Amino acid sequence: MVTATTQHEETTQAQPQISMEKRETAALLTLNLPDQRNPLSLSMMRDLRDRLFEIGEDHEIRVVVIKGEGKVFSSGHNLKEMTDRSLEEQRELFDVCSQMMQAVQQIPQPVIAQVHGVAAAAGCQLVATCDLAVAADTTLFLTPGVRIGLFCSTPMVALSRSVGRKRAMEMLLTGEPIDAATAVDWGLVNRAVPQEELEGEVWDLVSKLSKWSPMTIGVGKQAFYAQVDVPQAEAYTLMSETMATNAMALDAQEGITAFLDKRQPVWQGK
Repeated sequence: MVTATTQHEETTQAQPQISMEKRETAALLTLNLPDQRNPLSLSMMRDLRDRLFEIGEDHEIRVVVIKGEGKVFSSGHNLKEMTDRSLEEQRELFDVCSQMMQAVQQIPQPVIAQVHGVAAAAGCQLVATCDLAVAADTTLFLTPGVRIGLFCSTPMVALSRSVGRKRAMEMLLTGEPIDAATAVDWGLVNRAVPQEELEGEVWDLVSKLSKWSPMTIGVGKQAFYAQVDVPQAEAYTLMSETMATNAMALDAQEGITAFLDKRQPVWQGK
């Protein structure tokens, strides 16, 4: 069984598959299997999903960063888990993957991907799923499943919502990589910087996001995903109600009053 194998592997790891570090008001989650190119195994995805939901309940954490240890961000799924398995085991693998990806967008905190080396298949999907992404300018992004007879169908969900139909189809149908500059141009990542500047660029972004009311950020993040894929008229209906209720919140009233009084707001998180 996939579960038994990966649980055994997890318990015998010298280091945790996902390491977590708190830095003031931010949480750093690191994919921590560098010798295996940080594959998104079933156990790693479960761990990442659970840690994200735990962070979602932690009101002291305002921003989340996800990065990979070693030479690459993530090479995608562990292909060894896809051979000689039952259909139910295959379904479990991709169900957990979908749960983990959706957790990124379900928690109230912004999630930033810090990407370097290679982000392939489900690794590329994770980058596309994160709210923001910053990459080293030498990073390659690809969805190469077509080359091994396994189309990147679940990565396609996040990819097509980030880069658009024609560009997503080009990556999916050819399996060829795009470079970081192209990823920026296509909207897969926000910016690309030299490798030595990557960490600083990410944490500068963390600092900027941490200034704002966490309640407001959470409302805005959930509102974005609620409206982005619905018809325009429905989106306006949803967002009109969202803004009306947001305006009643203590932090909104504090922010508006502080602006009018020409002073810095004091956020209450409510």
